[in-house]
Amino acid sequence: MSTKTVDYYFAPQSPWTYLGHTRFAEIAAAAGATVRVRPIDMGSVFPVSGGLPLGKRAPQRQAYRLVEMARFSQHLGLPMNTKPKFFPVAGDDAARIIIAVDIHDGTEAAMRVCAAVFAAVWVQERNIGDPNVLEALVVECGLPAKRSEQSQSQTVQERYEAYTQEAIDIQVFGAPSYVIDGEIFWGQDRLDFVERALRQ
Repeated sequence: MSTKTVDYYFAPQSPWTYLGHTRFAEIAAAAGATVRVRPIDMGSVFPVSGGLPLGKRAPQRQAYRLVEMARFSQHLGLPMNTKPKFFPVAGDDAARIIIAVDIHDGTEAAMRVCAAVFAAVWVQERNIGDPNVLEALVVECGLPAKRSEQSQSQTVQERYEAYTQEAIDIQVFGAPSYVIDGEIFWGQDRLDFVERALRQ
């Protein structure tokens, strides 16, 4: 069994993170790898890495993104609204709630909440920018509603900022990024390589 660690950098509102999440969780579990959940603020990463927020990208890139999302949704057998009602949406509160769950309930619970948050945006037409929705998602995952309140703590905010800075420092530039032994694997379409790296 692997004793490897994967640092999992993502933005809670990222469609590609949603598309890769279940598969990534299965790959990590099968390899016996430790996952470290690292939600980050892409709004801080893009300016450093030369990336552009969706609305500022060229029209052909925006159009192709929708084609690819539909393609992967079909290929992976995952339901997806490629133009969900609540998107673009700020991911900060969702990131903080995932961090709060990680602190109080551990990685497995945090990964469950991740799945719930991603599906809320891309399948269920729910607004992850709404604190009431986030609290409901936590409860639906069988966790205490007070995680919502705890997510507003200074400790959580500092950790969110630290993860974002860590991502910038190691040259992460997109979501999701899976980092194993300092090597970055960007995008859910690189999960085959993640699996191989964990098997070595």
